[in-house]
Amino acid sequence: MSSTRPAVDLLQGTLDMLVLRTLLPGALHGWGISQRIQQVSADVLRINQGSLYPALHRLEEEGWIEAEWGASENNRKAKFYRLTRAGRKRLDEETLNWERLAAAIARVLETA
Repeated sequence: MSSTRPAVDLLQGTLDMLVLRTLLPGALHGWGISQRIQQVSADVLRINQGSLYPALHRLEEEGWIEAEWGASENNRKAKFYRLTRAGRKRLDEETLNWERLAAAIARVLETA
């Protein structure tokens, strides 16, 4: 039996919300977004590149994030993503929806 915690699979909308929230303080490149989510979640949430980059492209197409090329910490070319005004609004909406869903699930778990 392994003592490591299993990674948690995320629904697409949840991943989008986490990416938007991670970008709230400022721009990050894809690997930085993934690492920040993993760090803040105490290694419970691990976002693989096969999920992250399609989500970033989708968020960019929706106008919720913008990207520009820059240099990463190790001086490699990287695409940096930042939240747009529309992305901040979407994050607020998704956060409210998540809180409603989490409260509803908690009620069911308490009474079922």
